[in-house]
Amino acid sequence: MREYAFELAMCAAVEADSDGLVARQLGSHTRIVDAVEVLPGPDFSARTEVTAEAIPDLAIESEVGVGRARYWKDAVDAAPDRAESAVDRAVDIGFFTDERRNGRRYVRQTARYPEWFDGLRAFENKPDLGRPGDLQLQLRKDVSLGLFDEVVLVTESYVTGAHLNRIPESVGVWRFSPDEGRFEVIREATPLASSGPGIAVLDETPTKVDIEPVTADEKARYRRRIAERAYGKGWRPDALPACEKAEARGPEFRPDDALPYCGWKGRFVDPARECGADCDGYAAADPPEADVEAARARHSPWNPDPEGRERRQVGLDRFGEE
Repeated sequence: MREYAFELAMCAAVEADSDGLVARQLGSHTRIVDAVEVLPGPDFSARTEVTAEAIPDLAIESEVGVGRARYWKDAVDAAPDRAESAVDRAVDIGFFTDERRNGRRYVRQTARYPEWFDGLRAFENKPDLGRPGDLQLQLRKDVSLGLFDEVVLVTESYVTGAHLNRIPESVGVWRFSPDEGRFEVIREATPLASSGPGIAVLDETPTKVDIEPVTADEKARYRRRIAERAYGKGWRPDALPACEKAEARGPEFRPDDALPYCGWKGRFVDPARECGADCDGYAAADPPEADVEAARARHSPWNPDPEGRERRQVGLDRFGEE
């Protein structure tokens, strides 16, 4: 689990130096990306006042506006089950508000959706370059698709020329010290053509490469979904281990955090995979006191409790009919 602890420390260090947001383990078009940094756009502060959660893509792309309520089935272009699920979620998180008219459900947005992010940077974490796994293929997929503006490989290993030659030239390479929270830029990342079309590499064998073209509009939608997922998710584990050996702390360079540290193992742990009755050091207890949301809000511009839009738009509850 060394990579897990490395990834937590890396996210903390990126977050400490970023004006935007950091999230872990996000699905892109063809794979799960280790970490993503969302760079803020001109209306970032407006996004923080909408909701602390990820907004469903169907709700964003719907014909629902802020000034007039619409019948939900006419406003969301999707199969009824998917449309209703998106509407329910948008209402639950405060992006939509709803009302009943003659037994029909009408919805409107509580705020306009802003242009809130200006870029996406992907990080592939590989502490030990001597164990590359599928690293080369993963990075080729990222470069070919161009879903992110930059792609960076982060490692703790000493980086040789041979390593650099096996990594796509446009991929940046950073060496990271998890104890110090310090990055050394070995090679700068080259900006990718994120606004244009791309090629998704679906599979690769020595004799064949399966690809799929992706249009610029499709990429724009994927980018927004990634940004929204990052906004709602963040990078800290949601829960700490229910064990008396568990502690809530941060890495040495930033101790005031709420990460799962195991006193018995002497390191950070993945609660979902390492903790429980199968661990020899396990001793059942309440999880350590920690406020993960407060830690995220303290160290990033994410807003866990935006002011309710409904209270500021009382006059808009008298909607015109369609």
